[in-house]
Amino acid sequence: MENKKPIQSHRDLEVYQRAFDAAMEIFELSKKFPMEERYSLTDQIRRCSRSVCANLGEAWRKRRYEAAFVAKLNDCVRGACRRQAEAAETQIWIEFAVKCKYLEVEVGRQLYRTYDLILGKLVKMIANPSPWLMPKARKE
Repeated sequence: MENKKPIQSHRDLEVYQRAFDAAMEIFELSKKFPMEERYSLTDQIRRCSRSVCANLGEAWRKRRYEAAFVAKLNDCVRGACRRQAEAAETQIWIEFAVKCKYLEVEVGRQLYRTYDLILGKLVKMIANPSPWLMPKARKE
């Protein structure tokens, strides 16, 4: 059996690591997007991908209270501003980048699948938050 070290911060969460790596890959790939996309597609795809990580970090800090933790995880899944999933919105921008021929089809498919995996992990955390919550303080 694998001996995993305990999770000390949001950076130790597999879902965070995957989201961060995907956001960094998007950043690197989007450097090659045309200049005319700088304030539209490039900006949007970078912001959405980073927002997943930022909201996960906030959720981790709010895990003392289940409702606050789950609410922040929901922001990862359905961004608070647009009522649309940050991770799913990233997938839409990936589709645009492929259709505009800024990303190769296979690269786009792989990124899309990565965000499917991220969404799945987030939904599981939302459905069963108790393993991630801080232990309640004992009353003496």
